[in-house]
Amino acid sequence: MTKTVNLPGGTALPMIGFGTWQLGSKAAYESVRAALDVGYRHVDTATLYKNEADVGKAVKDSGVDREQIFITTKLRPQDARNARKTLESSLRLLDTDYVDLWLIHWPTGPDDLVPTWEELLRAKDEGLIRNAGVSNYSPAQIDLLTEATGQRPPVNQIPWSPAEHDPDLLAEHRRRDVVVEGYSGLKNTDLNHPVLTGIAQRHGVTTAQVVLRWHLEHGIVILPRSARPERIASNFDLEGFTLTKEDVTAIDTLA
Repeated sequence: MTKTVNLPGGTALPMIGFGTWQLGSKAAYESVRAALDVGYRHVDTATLYKNEADVGKAVKDSGVDREQIFITTKLRPQDARNARKTLESSLRLLDTDYVDLWLIHWPTGPDDLVPTWEELLRAKDEGLIRNAGVSNYSPAQIDLLTEATGQRPPVNQIPWSPAEHDPDLLAEHRRRDVVVEGYSGLKNTDLNHPVLTGIAQRHGVTTAQVVLRWHLEHGIVILPRSARPERIASNFDLEGFTLTKEDVTAIDTLA
């Protein structure tokens, strides 16, 4: 059973999600099916990825109860003024009545920053989404939304990897009680780095598993993506080992 983190309102967000960026329709369908078969219960897509229909079909065909699967999609900033229509389109493509998390993919221009967030909060009030959040926002931008509406985004999806590890930024999110979802954690990492290969050898796992486990040790939600079934499975298989304090510190210093 994957570890989860609780969002305000009681939704459990699985800490291991399956990313679908750059997966074309056939690959998106097959990969999401493989991920759900292995045990993933959190799937991340976006309007920008153009694969929502394939993700939705994979969820339907998986035989797993919809309530058991946490689905995230994202609103492109250029769609901000048509947010409601975009959401309705996402729901139609995903073939679901609601999404578990709807994120603003990047900050909009300053004039639209607060109105777009208010639009997401309205969708939440209407039950079309269970949670609203942001992606690629700074703590200052998060504060702006919170001060304007009294409701802070509970999630910020940002790039995160050993090379980009920023304890101060993580602390800023913690202080605001905002969950960090890290993306491109493997893509932005040199998986042949001697520090990682040494730790992987000691634990008898892959360097990718080491990097993903390191995210979890820091309480960061991960979204690994792959089109290869064996990789999809190993990226999910992170419970059989734990990193030592020394391992975590050694990986932190790669920043």
